[in-house]
Amino acid sequence: MLWIMRLSGFLSAAMVLIVLSPSLQSFPPAEAIRSSHLDGYLRFPGQISAVDSINRFSFRKSSVFRNAEECGSEIADTTVCDPNLVHIAITLDIEYLRGSIAAVHSVLQHSLCPENIFFHFLVSDTNLQTLVRSTFPQLKFKVYYFDPEIVRNLISSSVRQALEQPLNYARNYLAEILEPCVRRVIYLDSDLIVVDDVSKLWSTNLGSRTVGAPEYCHANFTKYFTSNFWSNKRFSGTFSGRKPCYFNTGVMVLDLVRWRRFGYTKRIERWMEIQKNGRIYELGSLPPFLLVFAGHVAPIEHRWNQHGLGGDNVKGSCRDLHPGPVSLLHWSGSGKPWLRLDLNRPCPLDALWAPYDLYGPSP
Repeated sequence: MLWIMRLSGFLSAAMVLIVLSPSLQSFPPAEAIRSSHLDGYLRFPGQISAVDSINRFSFRKSSVFRNAEECGSEIADTTVCDPNLVHIAITLDIEYLRGSIAAVHSVLQHSLCPENIFFHFLVSDTNLQTLVRSTFPQLKFKVYYFDPEIVRNLISSSVRQALEQPLNYARNYLAEILEPCVRRVIYLDSDLIVVDDVSKLWSTNLGSRTVGAPEYCHANFTKYFTSNFWSNKRFSGTFSGRKPCYFNTGVMVLDLVRWRRFGYTKRIERWMEIQKNGRIYELGSLPPFLLVFAGHVAPIEHRWNQHGLGGDNVKGSCRDLHPGPVSLLHWSGSGKPWLRLDLNRPCPLDALWAPYDLYGPSP
C-alpha cells in the first residue's frame, strides 16, 4: 500500500490524500547470517542468545506484502551481491527496537517490489536475528555486530545521553562493515516511517557526491559548533570555499565506492579526536558529518526527511510537519512516538506512526 500524505494545522493534523499502489506479490524467505569478515569492526558475543531477546520483546508477525507484476520473477537464492537489490542499513538497539521494527514494516508495506530490498541490521548488545526472522519471515537481511570499543574512546558527552551510544556511530563504518560488493546503501534511523516507495530514494543521482540527503540551507549553521570552533581559524577554515548547509544524518544515500576510495571514515574519526581534546560541538554523531560533507552533499527532496517530529533534544515537544509533500516522517529529537503513545500523551502526528507498530500480541 502506497500512501502519500499531506497534513496541515498543528492540532488538527489530518491526512488529505491516500493512494493505493498495485497489488504486490510474495517474496522468498531470507537468510540471516553473521558476518565473518572485518573482525576489527565485527565480533559477535556468543554468550548472548537471541532467545533472551525474544523472551523480553514480543512482536506480531508482519503481513506478507505481494509484489506487482513488473517486479519480475522471484529468485530464491538471492545473495547480498545481487546487483538488483536495494540496500538499507538500520540499527537494532534494545531501546529503539520497537521503532526499528516499525520502520522496516513501513518500508515493506509501501515498496512496489519488497523482495528487492535487502536490510543490513547493525547491532552492538545482542543477537536479534531470530526475532527479526520471526517478525518478518520472508525478509532478506543480514545481521552485523558492531563492536562498541571501536568508537568508545572517540565519543564525547552530548546534550542527550542517547546520542552518546556507540551504535549511534555505526553509520560512520558502513563502508568497512558491509561487503565490498555493496556499492550503495540507504541509511535510516530507527525513529521514522517510510510512506512512499523507497526505490525512489534509492535511485537518487548522486553525481560526483558521496552523500545524498535533504539539505536545509536556511538553518542557522553556526549553532552546531561551539565558540572554540569558530574562534580557531584552523577549524573554521574547513568551510572555506564551501556553502555548508545543515542535513540530518538519519536519512542518507551513501556511495560506498567513493567513501572507501577517499577514506571518509578516517576523516570523521579525526574530527572526533579533535572534539575529545577541545570540544568544538555539543551534539553527537552529526557534527563530524557536517564538517566532512556539508557543502558537498547531493540534495534530495525534503519529502524524504520530514524530520524534527520528536521535538527538541530536551523537552521533545509536539511539532507539525514542514510544508510540502511527505514520503518519510522522522521523529528526530527526544520525543518518540511509541513512548508518548504508551503514556497516553501522544502528539497529533504520532497517530501516523501507530499503524506500523508490531509490538505486543495480536489484538
